[in-house]
Amino acid sequence: MKKLLLFLTMCLTTLSLSAQSYNSCNEALGSSTASAGTYSVATINGAVPSGFCFGDGANVTAAEWIKYVPTDDFSVTVSSDLAVNGDKDTRLHIFKGQCGSLICVAGDDDSGVLTGTNSSSYLSIATFDAELGETYYIVWDNKWTNSSNFDFTISETPTTPPPPVPSVTFTSQNFPGATGTYDRALVDMNGDYLDDVVSISSTTININYQIATGGFNTVNITTTSADFLPSWSLAAGDYDANGYTDLLYGAGNGVTFMKANNDGTAFTEISGPENVFSQRSNFVDINNDGFLDAFVCHDVAPSVSYINDGSNNLVFNNTNGLGNYPSGGNYASVWIDFDNDRDIDMFMAKCGGSEARRTNQLFRNNGDGTFTDIGPSCNLADIIQTWSAAWGDFDNDGDMDAYVGSSTGYDHKLMRNNGDNTFTDVTSGSGVSTAKIGHENVPGDFDNDGKLDIYSNGSILFGNGDMTFNVFNSLTIPSTGAIGDINNDGFLDMFNGNVYYNNANANHWIKIVTIGQTGTGFSNINGIGARVEINTANGTQIRDVRSGEGFRFMHSLNTHFGIGTETSINYVRVYWPSGLVETINNPSIDAVLVVNESNATLSTQDNFVNDLILYPNPTKSVLNLNTLDNLQDAIYTVFDISGKRVLNARLDSNTIDVSNLSAGQYILRIMSDGSIKNQKFIKQ
Repeated sequence: MKKLLLFLTMCLTTLSLSAQSYNSCNEALGSSTASAGTYSVATINGAVPSGFCFGDGANVTAAEWIKYVPTDDFSVTVSSDLAVNGDKDTRLHIFKGQCGSLICVAGDDDSGVLTGTNSSSYLSIATFDAELGETYYIVWDNKWTNSSNFDFTISETPTTPPPPVPSVTFTSQNFPGATGTYDRALVDMNGDYLDDVVSISSTTININYQIATGGFNTVNITTTSADFLPSWSLAAGDYDANGYTDLLYGAGNGVTFMKANNDGTAFTEISGPENVFSQRSNFVDINNDGFLDAFVCHDVAPSVSYINDGSNNLVFNNTNGLGNYPSGGNYASVWIDFDNDRDIDMFMAKCGGSEARRTNQLFRNNGDGTFTDIGPSCNLADIIQTWSAAWGDFDNDGDMDAYVGSSTGYDHKLMRNNGDNTFTDVTSGSGVSTAKIGHENVPGDFDNDGKLDIYSNGSILFGNGDMTFNVFNSLTIPSTGAIGDINNDGFLDMFNGNVYYNNANANHWIKIVTIGQTGTGFSNINGIGARVEINTANGTQIRDVRSGEGFRFMHSLNTHFGIGTETSINYVRVYWPSGLVETINNPSIDAVLVVNESNATLSTQDNFVNDLILYPNPTKSVLNLNTLDNLQDAIYTVFDISGKRVLNARLDSNTIDVSNLSAGQYILRIMSDGSIKNQKFIKQ
């Protein structure tokens, strides 16, 4: 039992800092402030507080006061449990608030462990959470006889914020309708704008057609045996433009196309003799002729393409120069407009072997049917082992940034697009390094807050809109899977045999379906390669329509945008691969918007002006431009007389090289700051 002892004055050697104890709350308030360190209390002879944070006021006749103001949020411990204090007997109170109305925060009497010559410790320890800028008062009273002339410490530990709560969660459900060996896709197969669930076997295409009112209509379509199965990748696109989606199976030794008939009830199996070790595959209009081609990454040789001849035939071509390293190493191609010049470029994720073989490549579209690898000058020629990269505008500044996902042995990289054909490594401090490693890296706004997220190998990196992310590694989602809207609620779900329903939140959204036209002067039927842009009061978001991203799965061809708490959209704008531009003002939110290229209001016959002068005209090689407008960052497009786009690039000067064009009549279009000007010229 603690006893009242005769007062014994002791001289103690202290490590006292500048702050001292004071005789009242008001006196302490107007005096120096304590921080982390060791302090001394001499004779306790100040004012007694009006209340006590530990025990009662019996035998208390005096107290000492110390002011403490934290410089950050800290977990603070105040302790007299020091060897130098021997047999001292202390009691501690911690207050905050104003001197006339103090609030107890913490207090203690005998929590110490040091006993001196006593059988028990009578020293004090109290810990509390201190908030930046709040004023606290450390008060020692004289309840016990041997309570003066002692040291105490203040220690500060930065508080660890509680882990963030994911803004959406997912619920996994068994999906018995999926009966194939390869559960690969969430994509609209029948042109009703709803994502369907696709599962593949050697002689069956299992499609669970989504029903607008809820549920699925399960159909098993028997096919002739596929020579090659989608063991490595699956791509989807309507390359014959009949309104029904075709499929590309990428295997370890070849490629099979499954071509849907004109009512979607059957497929024709088409396999070539080419030995292609297929990794990622895509449908994309490589040569911008209005017809969908196919591109296939080759693991052990340069990548290959299958060029659409305009009559619904895909013709093998192995001379495209894209992913052209002699021994391959080509793992995942993603087609993006990284330089905002309104034509489609391509990033090649590389893996395996020597440094040269696994050096990533960025191919810039030169606007004339050729491509140039500018990865080294862009700072994207990384040698990390990556199977795919997620491209999206992660800071909502109007251009595509890159998350280069590591598959093994390296950290992920986050690269910010500088808008000048270069990228800056902003990985440090971004949070991405804690995401899981693996093969699949795909962008998507899963919580519909208007800030793009990343699905990375079972992690979701929820974006903050500033190139930083909150990473969640324990959500109920698959490590790999297809992404789409399975229940038409505007939120992105997942599928890899089971379905993973997004439990959603209150944020708003819009889903955009692009219906292009096919043929000379138009885009492909899916609008693949189109840039979709939306504008709200919070700014502008962009997406590119892609067939084939990540590594293995086929994700929705619809473009999904979250808009957070916004209740209106100013406009949706589609930059079609054909060069047409279409703007839809004030579209409905929480709805599907179908944008059809045939309704585009801009054509090459519009907006001919007299203040855009071209000379010499006719010309043999170079066009000079004379206009009163500022042409900085302008984009020029040259169309032939049939309306086909033949040149496209950003305007670097007031001259354009047209020397490679055939003789004939052309139309030049200049787009700058929302203005569009057209003018005719003749190439001799």
